Amino acid sequence: MTEPAAISGQTALVGVLGDPVRHSLSPAMQNAALRAMGLDWVFLALPAPAQRFEAVVASLETLGCRGLNVTIPHKQAACALADELSPLAQRLGAVNTLVPRSGGGWFGTNTDVEGFCAPLREQAPERWQGQRALVLGCGGSARAVVAGLVELGFDTIGVAGRDPARLQTFAADCATWAPQLQPLDWNAADALALAEAALVVNTTPVGMHSTDDPAAAARCPLSPDQLDQLRTGSTVYDLIYTPRPTRLLQEAAARGCHSLDGLEMLVQQGAAALRLWSGRADVPVALMRQALLERLP
Repeated sequence: MTEPAAISGQTALVGVLGDPVRHSLSPAMQNAALRAMGLDWVFLALPAPAQRFEAVVASLETLGCRGLNVTIPHKQAACALADELSPLAQRLGAVNTLVPRSGGGWFGTNTDVEGFCAPLREQAPERWQGQRALVLGCGGSARAVVAGLVELGFDTIGVAGRDPARLQTFAADCATWAPQLQPLDWNAADALALAEAALVVNTTPVGMHSTDDPAAAARCPLSPDQLDQLRTGSTVYDLIYTPRPTRLLQEAAARGCHSLDGLEMLVQQGAAALRLWSGRADVPVALMRQALLERLP
């Protein structure tokens, strides 16, 4: 890998804002790409408490920041403060990428959808036309997932949530651009949805590694009975990538399912953001992926 360049008085800043954000692997992959591209930039993980988010973004604009990624819990707040929005970000009500505008302020867009779709398109995009999908969870990531599933041509998109009020709000927010979305009670409707789904996507944090909870990585968002409903040959996509594989993907593979984790989504959304910030197409995606793999256990 290319040796790190010296930081100087000319070095520009890019980064990711979140709370918490110190665990982010984005600096590893983005700084590897910046060095390879010969850009005198440095990418940092920048903690931003919710009550100070707007002030932090304004300060970074003043400092000449070249671009920002935005992660939990700020994607909706970033949408509200952007001076200009892409049609996709406007539709989703969520921004994960801020690009400085030449006249001041920020252009907000969402590269999560592109990142999510990338590995599914590699599997042959036509296979998803007219198929059924099931999304587990109805949080912020689920919006980008549903938008990606619409792009891929799924005929029916079930979304299973544990909180009925939150699920109905989610469905109402997506109704105009995802008419094929069906809200599903987690326990009452999942058996049929799991059995018919060509693709199951976990957007919940269940099964993610946690230093505060050693048992977290052993958990699975689906019960044993639910896992047995998975269709052999279907694809299970877990947005979590620590550990690799997650418990969900281990169980799915044991039942004859194809599995995908969220590492490629992280790489592809980051590469898309870097193209926007730099105005260049020569983003070294393979190098970014390798930088991440070197950081993962």
